[in-house]
Amino acid sequence: MGDRPPTYDAEPTSLPLADPEELDDLVADTVLDGARYGIWVLRSASARGDSARYRGEPRRDSLLTARFGSGAGALVLVAMATGARATPGAHRAAADACEWIGRAVGLSHTRLAEDIRAGRRGDLKSGLHRLTDRSLGKLRAGAAEQGLDPEGYAADLRCLLVPADPACRTRVFFGVGGGGLFRLRDGEWQDLEPEAVEQSGGAPVVGYGSQPPAETPDGDRLTMDLGITTPPSPYEPAPEPPRDPFRFRASVGRPGDTLLLCTAGLAEPLRGEPDLGRHLAHRWAGHEPPGLAAFLADTQVRVKGYADDRTAAAVWEG
Repeated sequence: MGDRPPTYDAEPTSLPLADPEELDDLVADTVLDGARYGIWVLRSASARGDSARYRGEPRRDSLLTARFGSGAGALVLVAMATGARATPGAHRAAADACEWIGRAVGLSHTRLAEDIRAGRRGDLKSGLHRLTDRSLGKLRAGAAEQGLDPEGYAADLRCLLVPADPACRTRVFFGVGGGGLFRLRDGEWQDLEPEAVEQSGGAPVVGYGSQPPAETPDGDRLTMDLGITTPPSPYEPAPEPPRDPFRFRASVGRPGDTLLLCTAGLAEPLRGEPDLGRHLAHRWAGHEPPGLAAFLADTQVRVKGYADDRTAAAVWEG
């Protein structure tokens, strides 16, 4: 899509350079995952962008899809991270960010699932803020241990929590840094990034099954920079917290909704090329969720001027 064909080839050209002593450092061009739990279906994918495929660079995006617990108490986490552009080891920083937040959520999943089901929004905000700060703090500390620049060994991190309990339709987004959070409802896209909601007038996300006014007293429509005190760090010197604001949003899915979380590689063309949004709405609205291969094809529709890695996770509400 766009006013002329994209610059690069549609398929991978060059592989990243491999070190025979560091083969575990290689990153696959594309990863896919998915699940179905009761009333919802998940699809997630991460693929190298056209530019990285042409230049033989590794995918800077990392994707983690994990289930913690079992039965109705299970909690599904999707975490995606993007390493800093033009920085050696960016793919490792993204993978580390996903690993740290995955470990933190996994160790706290029972409490998190209970808070989501009970609608303890304040506890969720503060708890997830602490887990995010600790995880990214460990990333900075790890950079210092390796003699790397903590500013370069960094990553944008965006996460989605979805309970397996069919009686709970609450979906929780949190993270730090760029990307996108969108909802497809009644065939129309709503940009749920807090700043974008303010600019576009899109409908606010509803919390915990209620139908509140356009903006709740504690500011659901705004980006959350909560100012929560981070607990003492186990590292000395203590790593600095992320400079970007912490983002948090709890939403309730309605039957027929599709909630899309993505890195900047897909968020930017969705915002910049209306034809892409219309195409995906046509593909996804009012239909059965796509299979893994079809979802990958949908998220890789090429747009002139956008050649970064693309990582996306979508939840279809039954």
